[in-house]
Amino acid sequence: MTDVQTVKGVVDSGDLGATLVHEHVFVLGEEYRVNYSEWDEDARVADASRQLQELKELGIDTILDPTVLGLGRYIPRIQKVAEGTDLNIVVATGVYTYDDVPFQFHYTGPETLFGGPEPMTELFLKDLREGIADTGVRAAFLKCAIEEKGLTPGVERVMRAVGAASAETSAPVTVHTHAGSESGLVAQRVLAEEGVDLGRVVIGHSGDSTDLDYLCKLADAGSYLGMDRFGIDVLLPFEQRVDTIVELCRRGYAEKVVIAHDASCLIDWFPEGLIPQAQPNWNFRHISEDVLPALRERGVSDADIHTILVDNPRRYFE
Repeated sequence: MTDVQTVKGVVDSGDLGATLVHEHVFVLGEEYRVNYSEWDEDARVADASRQLQELKELGIDTILDPTVLGLGRYIPRIQKVAEGTDLNIVVATGVYTYDDVPFQFHYTGPETLFGGPEPMTELFLKDLREGIADTGVRAAFLKCAIEEKGLTPGVERVMRAVGAASAETSAPVTVHTHAGSESGLVAQRVLAEEGVDLGRVVIGHSGDSTDLDYLCKLADAGSYLGMDRFGIDVLLPFEQRVDTIVELCRRGYAEKVVIAHDASCLIDWFPEGLIPQAQPNWNFRHISEDVLPALRERGVSDADIHTILVDNPRRYFE
């Protein structure tokens, strides 16, 4: 077994239990929040703790939260939330961008105006080894993204920095990908070039695709398939998401499937109150209440569900 860093301390990988591999506590633009948002810190924290405790009571023990630079990571707030729930919260380091790097990295680093070593890699290594800021909380995995725009210079730079940090520490990686353009295959190529073990990589948002050829290519290269946007029916309906997992299990790929919603306690990308109306299934309860029963009804065994929810996330860290 392996020690896994959580917000409240180290947990043995064998004790992670049922794990959703891609959920967010908060997705916030902190600069926007400070300047333009009405915000009651205590109320927001209490509401997030309540939502996550409800998830724990539904049988989920752990969430992996890939909220990194670009998505508003603020660990002191997550620590407050964690104190109000028995759920394990595992946090990440990395950068979330579809195009360029943040301006903090724009002028320093390889092939930039002032040159020098890659500062992002050093920051990722610090988060993994020493802790994030002065919180005492260490990141347990890495996050990057490659969207429909593809491998822009900025995206490639972040991905290679993530890859270098993973290769040096063996920390696993989650990649936000765009299934329609098969960007997961590009991510695998770049990460492998940096020395990353593709068996320690989740190709996030693979569940937006029903293309079994694409999905099997990703899995055959060793990576986990992030079937991790349950509830975002506007991108792919519920039935198709479920049927894709059923077929993957039928073909023997249960050991390469992980699952989640990509939901959050609060996301400020949309007007508050819109999501429950527009995408009513996009919440932390959907997998426990709807998805798992549907998988069982379609013949997915309890053993395969245990593999997806428990064994695969544990192996991701081991």
